[in-house]
Amino acid sequence: MHVSALSLTDFRSYEQVDVTLEPGVSALVGPNGQGKTNLVEAVGYVATLGSHRVPTDAALVRAGAPRAVVRLRAARGDRSSLVELEINPGRANRAQVNRAPTRRARDVLGILRTVLFAPEDLALVKGDPDTRRRFLDDLAVQVAPRTAGLLADYERVLRQRGALLKSAGAVRRGRRGDEEADLRTLDVWDGRLAHLGAQILARRVRLVNHLAPHVERAYAQVSDGQGAAELGYRSSLVQAQDDEPGGAERVPHLDATTELLEAQLLEAMSRRRTQEIDRGVNLVGPHRDDLVLTLGGLPAKGYASHGESWSYALALRLASYELLTHGTPDDAAGTGISDWGEGSEPVLILDDVFAELDSRRRGRLATLVARAEQVLVTAAVAEDVPEQLEGARYDVMAGQVTRVR
Repeated sequence: MHVSALSLTDFRSYEQVDVTLEPGVSALVGPNGQGKTNLVEAVGYVATLGSHRVPTDAALVRAGAPRAVVRLRAARGDRSSLVELEINPGRANRAQVNRAPTRRARDVLGILRTVLFAPEDLALVKGDPDTRRRFLDDLAVQVAPRTAGLLADYERVLRQRGALLKSAGAVRRGRRGDEEADLRTLDVWDGRLAHLGAQILARRVRLVNHLAPHVERAYAQVSDGQGAAELGYRSSLVQAQDDEPGGAERVPHLDATTELLEAQLLEAMSRRRTQEIDRGVNLVGPHRDDLVLTLGGLPAKGYASHGESWSYALALRLASYELLTHGTPDDAAGTGISDWGEGSEPVLILDDVFAELDSRRRGRLATLVARAEQVLVTAAVAEDVPEQLEGARYDVMAGQVTRVR
């Protein structure tokens, strides 16, 4: 799979730009602030409908413009698809595939797959749990695009149930209202949250199980075998022992059958209902979970050095590439997961990563990614692009993109 053409209208700093690309390595070179990252951000947006830099779409639209448009042609073998996305801040985004409108923007998911490396990836190791949850969910969407609808439904139910918890709490504190009616309604929302949450949890657990061996191998390759990298999953269904290093619940011990997980979520919500009402917060569900990263048996966050943290972040992305390329084994029986797609090699994007790495990690990463069908690299100076990634070069300056080699 590769991107053969990219066109942006009023996206970030670009009023209009058109770029033709080829398989192999393409380096986008130019000083900071000239728009290199905006180009690869647009490619990543088509694959995930999200930015690796900002949480909302508003910042993607050029100042003063009402909307932004991203057009991208993705080629796989002898077939290609033209994807057009119209980004409308405050309103629903619109999409077309091969000039035909789609019912929803998320219907374009799955046409293009990407794995993007960026300086922000260090937060996967050192940052908060929501960063790691997003990593898992974004990867799950690329593996099975229908996961996007499931996540959207869960977020909607989460907001509605949270509002009801606050209402019930206000009644309990003596304000006017019908507590019995609120509690009956809460039972309904408990069921909806448990039903959707169980499906998300089952998908995450399966994903972590398949990702774990890839992460272990990738970390060994990037770090020269310094320590063993392992993945775990901490669920709100399990009382994690925070004072015990590496004591988080491991994935194999968490039953991934959706029916059982749904029952466990309902039981946990019932047990913690008083706390939830008192605090007005949803305390149970996959939105409270965390991907646990350990290195040599110790939590990577807080114990890993800066270099080790970078190696771990790179290993997560390299593992994602392997998983998307080769797919997942067909062992979804009992999980309710029937839409996990076959593998297809994603486009690799390296956004100003090499400037952050020491020479040893730089060389190892370049060697590992050079074999990909398409690699897009951004760099402030040409010297930051390793010689293993020689290929096409584009100079990016003041909104102009010029191929020079």
